[in-house]
Amino acid sequence: MVDITHKINTLRAATATAIVNVSKQETIDAIVNNLVPKGNVLEMAKTAGLFAVKNTHLSIPDCHPIPIEYTSVNYRIEGLSIEIIFTVKTVYKTGVEVEAMHGASIVALTMYDMLKPIDKEIEISNIKLSSKEGGKSSFKNKFSNVIKAAVFVCSDSIFAGDKEDRSGKIIVEKLNACGVETAHYEIIPDELDIIQERTKAFAEGHQLVIFTGGTGLSPRDVTPEALAPLLESRIPGIEEAIRNYGQQRMPYAMLSRTVAGTIGKSLILALPGSTNGARESMDAVFPHVLHVFHILKGKNHDNI
Repeated sequence: MVDITHKINTLRAATATAIVNVSKQETIDAIVNNLVPKGNVLEMAKTAGLFAVKNTHLSIPDCHPIPIEYTSVNYRIEGLSIEIIFTVKTVYKTGVEVEAMHGASIVALTMYDMLKPIDKEIEISNIKLSSKEGGKSSFKNKFSNVIKAAVFVCSDSIFAGDKEDRSGKIIVEKLNACGVETAHYEIIPDELDIIQERTKAFAEGHQLVIFTGGTGLSPRDVTPEALAPLLESRIPGIEEAIRNYGQQRMPYAMLSRTVAGTIGKSLILALPGSTNGARESMDAVFPHVLHVFHILKGKNHDNI
């Protein structure tokens, strides 16, 4: 199965449809009047669909086990056609499109099985996804101009050449994947005055300024102390999202002093300096955090 451990939970929904075509009006009458020998077709088929959708992963190898939190089955009868409308919802890391289509398919097959003694010419057709929401396509941020970023690696040892930077490169890679241009990348010592000087200088010309490193508990970890007095407003939600995401993967994440806030129209972030910490922090909030630039600009999105 595809690795989805890096994804965050969002509300996911999908609706699929299928068509069952019968050959005579007598079949429709038997369904509507509950005269089919095998029982109530619409209710039995619905029940089969409810069982099926919760076990999709047992039939489709690459489907993940998903906590199905809502399912509805509705019918629309027109002439000799019965349309099945099957909707599924969950709050999870991956979508429920296949689950919805699987449910609609089983409803249709159950109807076929129950109706075949009275109608030998039943056909199932047009099993398809009609709508979905909650994934990447539902949370796209479009900007007229490319967002520019400055990335700073705060580390005395890397600055001295004793170690190689990995966290900064991971951040640049993730920004690139999100369509953000890294216009400046620099390794600096973990010193309060230098961090403040870089913040003041680059908050003017860059919409996104990211520091990695200096967020731990060592006396040398001064990034939060350097940034806090400069920020015009803190954004606790970003900080909480990063820590919560990390805590679900590594218990020590709660000790990181992540910082997020704004200076003018710029977003300032201080992320952990470890390789995994930087990667997980970026996965936790990107690309969704870029929506902050719409908020900072108000309704004037086109100028971004």
